[in-house]
Amino acid sequence: MASITANAPAWFKEIERKKGLHEVHHKKTLWDWLRSDKRTLGDPSKLPWCGDAVDTAIRLTLPNEKTPANPYLARNWLKWGTKTKPVLGAVLVFDGGKRPPPSGHVGFYAGEDATHYHVLGGNQSNAITVMRLAKSRLLGARWPLTAPPPKVQTVITGAGGVSVSKSEG
Repeated sequence: MASITANAPAWFKEIERKKGLHEVHHKKTLWDWLRSDKRTLGDPSKLPWCGDAVDTAIRLTLPNEKTPANPYLARNWLKWGTKTKPVLGAVLVFDGGKRPPPSGHVGFYAGEDATHYHVLGGNQSNAITVMRLAKSRLLGARWPLTAPPPKVQTVITGAGGVSVSKSEG
């Protein structure tokens, strides 16, 4: 991903700097980051925190951007910002996989291959990672209202050892 970082929006770079933080092994550092925007869902080792990670990255880099009233429920991000195609840094919202609605997952577009989106986000294998999520699970892609329009660029990558996620957490 280092090759795309230079073109990435600020919120993507923010969460990318935290890549690898694990909810148990790096609990204090992760929790400090999640609280750094002055609000948080709570203990990431006990609660689903993908929406908290997206909210933190956006609030820290786009202070004038209004995020969902309850950003911790992934599907609430479908009502936020404006619709876009999956492009670098876009917020991608997915169904919950094996879990029934209203469960879901939210993260940032980092690339794709033929069948999966590569998503940079939190609560993926209990950490901030890049995971592959099936394109069939995508509910929508969103872009912040206060950011310049996205550069329509699709990042095609091979699977490259990126794990496939069927259920986040």
